Amino acid sequence: MSVSIAASLQEPAPITADAVPAVRRRVTSVDLVRGIVMVIMALDHTRDYFSKLHFQPEDLTRSTPLLFATRWITHFCAPTFFLLAGVGAALAVSGGRSTKEVSKFLLTRGLWLIVLEVTVSALGWNFKLGFPLILLVIWALGLSMVILSGLVFLPKPIIAAIALVTIAGHNLLDNVGAATMAGGGPLWHILHRPGLVSTQPLVIIAYPIVPWFAVMALGYVLGDVFRWEPERRRSFLLRAGVASIIAFIVIRFLNAYGNPLPWAPQRTEALTIASFLNPLKYPPSLDYLLMTLGPTLIALALFEDTRGPIASAVSVYGRVPMFYYLGHIYVIHILAAALALWQGGTAGFLSLDTASFPKWYGATLPGVYVAWALVVLIMYLPCRWFANLKSRRRDRWLSYI
Repeated sequence: MSVSIAASLQEPAPITADAVPAVRRRVTSVDLVRGIVMVIMALDHTRDYFSKLHFQPEDLTRSTPLLFATRWITHFCAPTFFLLAGVGAALAVSGGRSTKEVSKFLLTRGLWLIVLEVTVSALGWNFKLGFPLILLVIWALGLSMVILSGLVFLPKPIIAAIALVTIAGHNLLDNVGAATMAGGGPLWHILHRPGLVSTQPLVIIAYPIVPWFAVMALGYVLGDVFRWEPERRRSFLLRAGVASIIAFIVIRFLNAYGNPLPWAPQRTEALTIASFLNPLKYPPSLDYLLMTLGPTLIALALFEDTRGPIASAVSVYGRVPMFYYLGHIYVIHILAAALALWQGGTAGFLSLDTASFPKWYGATLPGVYVAWALVVLIMYLPCRWFANLKSRRRDRWLSYI
């Protein structure tokens, strides 16, 4: 559930004629990977609004392997968005913008994303504005950009150290509860523990900022890698990705650190594997980030030279991530309302409170996949139109959508 600034910050680096093809390939790989996770992201949101199984797939006492896998594959989305947002900021600097210009853009766009979260996004999810207000991934992306707008003035090694220490060490805070913060409970929910910021009005933080801002900062440091020669870049990304996956397997297997809840044997072998692959997302644990960022780095390496009609079509979604994100929310809600009216004659219950959906409403898992495909297809032509518009024009407002 997110958007990225990579597309809007990309500019060709006027270095040499030989360097232009490398830059073009880098942009293609970033757009393609981002486009893939945008498509996958829609599966999770479609499942939320269409499934007749009104419980979390991570609940292994009730879930099935296929339902868990449907949820698990979408775990790659948010980490990829945050990482590539940082990469996009770094590429903007290398493409000719000054650090001050990029900082100003990150600050203003971050604040704009927070506004969109509580207006356009909230209206799409609930078809009404007001409270309760649930702050989701766009809020976290926006606040992370605000933080990164200050971090970009630091030397890259210091930014890298802040990012890595935060990602690796934030699970030391797992046992710190909001009740122990002596009046700082709301701040603690913003920083690290999902929960109520206030009850009057009702505001809920679903995406605490730690360690999401660190993933974006890590992407900013990683941006330098995309200035290397292609072979060196691919080699580094592959090795870093494999190392991340190995680290996840080892740390997760030890069950000692890296996730608040250990994995445990389940009633079937498939669900035991699901338990192993079920680290915490809210906030993302060290295990969760190792598990998801490793394959993302590998994908960035492997898809660098990918061409063809399918890759071009998927890249369209990656070129206009915010437009796609906001648009697909409304498409999902409208299609779900049509299903609800057909099944029961009412659709007013559709909102982010999916646990309260009536038992009579919903589709089987195959039906969810059909609805997902329909959502993605409906969004293609509008996204292609907007991507072409952004490529033809340089209006400042277009860089914020």
